[in-house]
Amino acid sequence: MECKEAVILFERCAQTEVVQIERCNVGIANYVFIITAAGKYILRCSKNEDAYQDTVFLIGKLSACGIPIPVVLWEGKYEDYSYLILSYIDGDDIGNIYCNLNDNEKKQTAREVVEIQRKVSGIDIQADSGWTWNSCVNEILDRAEERIKKNRCFDINKVKIVKELQPEIQGYLDHVQPIPYLDDISTKNLLIYEGKLSGIIDIDWIGLGDVLTFIALTRVALLNMNFDTKYIDYLLEELHPDAAEYRAFVFYCLIYCVDFMGERGTQFLDKTIPVNDSIIRRLNDIFDILLEEWNNCA
Repeated sequence: MECKEAVILFERCAQTEVVQIERCNVGIANYVFIITAAGKYILRCSKNEDAYQDTVFLIGKLSACGIPIPVVLWEGKYEDYSYLILSYIDGDDIGNIYCNLNDNEKKQTAREVVEIQRKVSGIDIQADSGWTWNSCVNEILDRAEERIKKNRCFDINKVKIVKELQPEIQGYLDHVQPIPYLDDISTKNLLIYEGKLSGIIDIDWIGLGDVLTFIALTRVALLNMNFDTKYIDYLLEELHPDAAEYRAFVFYCLIYCVDFMGERGTQFLDKTIPVNDSIIRRLNDIFDILLEEWNNCA
């Protein structure tokens, strides 16, 4: 969607003139715009049918828990698009301002995020019939394998290595229950304003399973950005995993590492995820570090 179309859509809904519009670089499955009119708003558009049905449902569930999330203002259809207009929350993705946070701010954010996850765990969300945690794990690995094969930027054997580790913690994985948690708050979707958590955005789905995966995803993202991982240490301190849980956490880190590899060179909407020799080398190095950690905690 072009900015011109987005302006027309918004003005029809809000019955107010757009002063400024900015296409966001975040998001690989939606067109996202920041719109300034009488106030500030977020416009999200997708060509998928009923793209935001789950989003609206989940925002309603999470709002009841007192979690800082946007308010749904308008939703509907515009030509070939589904759209959602939300209230704007001040702040920036934690990954964008991570280096500006001091240790106390990182620790406080970790404490608040874990408390939010505890609230989310109490939401009544039913798993689909036949749900298993193993199928969720396998889905990520199979997706990574398919993309790496297609893009040919990384060694497909890395996915094979991770798959061969899975039987070693099969007993742990078999006992993971479908407990709700926010699985996509990593270096993105978690807003920080003036050093404090201000909101959570892009709630298109909710995870069911092991809450440790969101920490693993965040760790791999921070490593990929060459940032320190003190925030991860603080998150783990709040959850205090035992030895078996920590081993599963390292396994999840390896899963997300190959998932990142699979994304490189893949096109989403009108964007292609960048890939070059430096990125390939960095992700390969991260994989080796994580594999060594796995071997040491075996």
